[in-house]
Amino acid sequence: YQRRVRGVCRIFRIVRIFKFVRHSRDLLIIMKAVSNAKRELILLVCLLFIFVITFGSIMFYIESSYNKNFSSIMRSCWWVIVTITTVGYGDLYPESVGGQLFGGFVLTLGIVFLALPMTIIVSKFSFVYEREKM
Repeated sequence: YQRRVRGVCRIFRIVRIFKFVRHSRDLLIIMKAVSNAKRELILLVCLLFIFVITFGSIMFYIESSYNKNFSSIMRSCWWVIVTITTVGYGDLYPESVGGQLFGGFVLTLGIVFLALPMTIIVSKFSFVYEREKM
């Protein structure tokens, strides 16, 4: 019972943070910019989903015979997510030459893939900032 009460109290702390957003002009500008870039962010998430499934499947078929760590398509999709975001935990990596070449391709394409929508979001932010400034 006490855990539930503590959990509810923690939720109220988070709600207080959202109340703080109303009083901060800069945070309001960021929220408006994200709201204006809603379509682009939804497109980014959809394309990311397609990207992860496609390249995870390809990597599974390239590496599964060489590397036992690529035991399923979902595990390969995890590798794609870690590679795209350039986190690189090191828990899963390609060992074959084909897998390494494909990994380099995925890494390069992932950086480009994540950088392009950021330019759109920054332009939306600039638009909202200039409009709020006046």
